[in-house]
Amino acid sequence: MELSVVKEGWLFKRGEHIKNWRRRYFVLKDDGALLGFKTKPDPGAGPQDPLNNFTVKGCQIMKTDKPKPFTFHIRGLQWTTVIERTFHVESEKEREEWTQAIQFVADRLRDPNCAMSHDIEMKSDSLSEGGSTVSGSMKQGSSISSLNSVGEAEDLSVKFSVTGTTRHTHSGKKKVTLENFEFLKVLGKGTFGKVILCREKTTCHLYAIKILKKEVIIAKDEVAHTLTENRVLQTTNHPFLISLKYSFQTAERLCFVMEYVNGGELFFHLSRERVFSEERTRFYGAEIACALGYLHDNGIIYRDLKLENLLLDKEGHIKIADFGLCKEQITYGRTTKTFCGTPEYLAPEVLEDNDYGRAVDWWGLGVVMYEMMCGRLPFYNRDHDILFELILMEEVRFPPKLSPEAKDLLSGMLTKSPTRRLGGGPDDFKEIQRHIFFLPIGWNDLLARRVVFFSFFYLYFFFFSYNIKFSV
Repeated sequence: MELSVVKEGWLFKRGEHIKNWRRRYFVLKDDGALLGFKTKPDPGAGPQDPLNNFTVKGCQIMKTDKPKPFTFHIRGLQWTTVIERTFHVESEKEREEWTQAIQFVADRLRDPNCAMSHDIEMKSDSLSEGGSTVSGSMKQGSSISSLNSVGEAEDLSVKFSVTGTTRHTHSGKKKVTLENFEFLKVLGKGTFGKVILCREKTTCHLYAIKILKKEVIIAKDEVAHTLTENRVLQTTNHPFLISLKYSFQTAERLCFVMEYVNGGELFFHLSRERVFSEERTRFYGAEIACALGYLHDNGIIYRDLKLENLLLDKEGHIKIADFGLCKEQITYGRTTKTFCGTPEYLAPEVLEDNDYGRAVDWWGLGVVMYEMMCGRLPFYNRDHDILFELILMEEVRFPPKLSPEAKDLLSGMLTKSPTRRLGGGPDDFKEIQRHIFFLPIGWNDLLARRVVFFSFFYLYFFFFSYNIKFSV
């Protein structure tokens, strides 16, 4: 049965991450769906995908005259996250019509056991902004079930493994502790702990051990990210993904023993060489694409592709590191909403507050390959609001030296619409593989690591420099 429309019309909606106002045509349906469109839907043109898709079921409606007159906020539960959306209209009459219609639908849908919502008159600045904020680093929206106190540290012991025991990821279980390693030097320090170069006493193999403080993980609300990283490391095995040897814990620390990748960050090499050739970019891009395709085949999107997370091993091959922002169980057609990532690499659909899927990773690949070939980001401004507007509105521009094949590849991956983006369809990685830019790549040989690419600077770095830093 077709759902009936309770109210429709134009509203100004405030962006959750770019705090500007966008005019949207909203349709409120009797099942609680509040759908937003750029233009008024044409009934004769068939179904149109909305830019915004909220539910008013169980919501609160709050009125205020800030930041603009005739503003109202809708706050409610979207899956497991409390979200807030801000709208304004041109008159008090319009605001009353919209808030009354929304309240009418919400009341009809309300579970009789739930408490009634109330209109709340807001005349102060105390109203919190909905969603997430951006201030250099990204933070997830507040989850109903997120851990928020040091007293909940026991939950980590349950969710990882029994204190003092170890999971050996690819060849069964055995007990491993910090006593099994000889510590050689600190590779990196951060808020959550440190990464130390170590040697396993029984095998003399070198590893990088990441030692994280449980108390800080919980205090910083990073439990979910840490658990995700552990699961992804435990379950993946691919030549271009960093691998986990052991994971274990003490009473106060989580320990990840990972392969030691000593070729440096791709960011380091590019910053010194300024630009890579198309041939070299093709090699790195193909290996990154292989790794992303593998993750997607396993229902995982990466969501944080950037040069700093791309390492080179001793043979010059790519190793993707840092899986804390991965999202699991995302296959073709399935989506997520969390606002996360690094500002310069965020895909338009993430900024538009839309559900998004695997195509965000191909946007990220487009950004890093553009950096490699052009020596700069495709969109950049130190002011994040301006940066996000550029990502959403500006068309990508290319230096004249790029080949037509390279321009076509980057244009395809940096397409604003995820459904029209190269790799955004059901073929995913296969669509990237087929592009003419990658025609010289022998994919089977690449996957078997029989193809290598060395630059003079890389060889110099590998043999004479050991000051490699890891982020924690």
